[in-house]
Amino acid sequence: MIIAVSFVVWAGSFYFDITKTVPKFGGQYIEGIVGQPLYVNPLISQTSEADSDLAQIIFSGLFKYDKSGNVVPDLAQDFTISEDQKTYTINLKKNVLWHDGEPLAVDDVFFTYSVLQDPAYKSPLRQGFQGVDVSIGENQTIVFNLKSPYVGFLDNLTVGILPKHIWENIAPEKFALAEYNLHPIGSGPFAFSDFQKDSNGNILTFTLAAFKNYYDGKAYISKMTFNFYPDDTTLIAAYNKKEVMGMGSIPPENVKDIKNVKSTNLHELVIPRYFSVFLNQTKSLVLANDEVRLALNMSVDRKQIIETLLHGEGAPLSSPFFPQMKGYDESKQIQTDMEAANKKLDEAGWVLDTNENVRKKGTTTLEFELVTTDWPELNQTANLLKEQWAKVGAKVNVKVLSVSDLQQNYIKTREYDSLLFGQAISFNPDLYSFWHSSQKRDPGLNLSLFDNKEADGILENVRQEMDENVRNEDFKKFQSILADEVPAVFLYGRYYLFPTSAALQGIDAQNINNPQQRFVGVDKWFVKTSRVLK
Repeated sequence: MIIAVSFVVWAGSFYFDITKTVPKFGGQYIEGIVGQPLYVNPLISQTSEADSDLAQIIFSGLFKYDKSGNVVPDLAQDFTISEDQKTYTINLKKNVLWHDGEPLAVDDVFFTYSVLQDPAYKSPLRQGFQGVDVSIGENQTIVFNLKSPYVGFLDNLTVGILPKHIWENIAPEKFALAEYNLHPIGSGPFAFSDFQKDSNGNILTFTLAAFKNYYDGKAYISKMTFNFYPDDTTLIAAYNKKEVMGMGSIPPENVKDIKNVKSTNLHELVIPRYFSVFLNQTKSLVLANDEVRLALNMSVDRKQIIETLLHGEGAPLSSPFFPQMKGYDESKQIQTDMEAANKKLDEAGWVLDTNENVRKKGTTTLEFELVTTDWPELNQTANLLKEQWAKVGAKVNVKVLSVSDLQQNYIKTREYDSLLFGQAISFNPDLYSFWHSSQKRDPGLNLSLFDNKEADGILENVRQEMDENVRNEDFKKFQSILADEVPAVFLYGRYYLFPTSAALQGIDAQNINNPQQRFVGVDKWFVKTSRVLK
């Protein structure tokens, strides 16, 4: 008996030694998302994460992002860029099919970009194609002619392509109302199957099926279902009851609410959104003092903010650049140094009034207002900054506002001493809109009203410079200028948290330019496995 049992154990061990686990076709994945789909259409889906998520899986673009956030070909077989860097000529992959079986052709691509550029269709993406001429070239290529070189142009070509035969007879005024926005036909790895509504017309579930004729090979998972919830609390409850296998995202403070921790994989994805205190030197005379801005920058304990408010789910930043970006300069990262901050203020004549615990220089008090939104994370960050800056004798008056009030009455008019806010960029950053002096006024996004001729020149050059080494050196110069001038106190980048059941395997994303990029390589995700010989 003992010999028999030993043999069985040995045989089992031997089997596992000579075999390996591989993905197997089949099974389903169910994800919960907060929100409702309305426009599963890549040209108008940008205002809704539910729409953007579904469009990401259903549609394909000329290009896409890889797991590191780099642009790589998708529907494009190959491409060339002219010597003057203004003309992009793209060859399409052959034998690509739409989900209804029709072939995808260059006419579909031309149609999509014609719609995108037409103001009557009101696509939020239109601005990225102003001044771009699109045409069909020789040998069924698609050709883009730019007025001037632009390094980030390939990022613009990641937008999903629409089927001309479905959309060409739909008038612009009916574009957003068309039934195909909820019965989408794309060319991506998963095709629309059906959706379920409740008695009030709210969509409860949206089901996709693996497209067997997908040009990059059929996806491993047979079916993907998306369930929709009104808020994070309801979604987390559904995950804990195993109604869903994953959540589109989860705030750091809610991670503790996941009950089935051992069977959950929490994917920490880096997303290039930075949070910063933008200092308005034209509004605040106190903040116009160089030594004050430098001292504020040195006295921020970024690690405390991340550990206390983000529960460790973030990274400290000293500029808009993340460590994962090319051109990132580690040497310019600021370290907390309260002693040096206090010394700098002492030497500049800011005397601490021990009765009020605030510094003064002549008749000027080191006091300013910090405005932010009522989003709990930013509200709490503002109050923690108030505590930290009090240690160097700065009095900070925190004003918390609704997003709409902040946007309309403060950001739009630049009516603030300082502003705690976030900005979203990409891993191939174009910082022109955020830091060039021409963008100081609305609708520009230069929230610090930063005005530096050398910085302007760098931001203009890196938009057109195709030599990556030259661009990286320019980016380092820009970081050096920010470190010297301190137009803003950069705080942190928050991880994008994507919890899934451990049963789901194959997730490969690391750096994502936007939330829907968590579906990078979704056709290689799997829930079923088998064993084969090594």
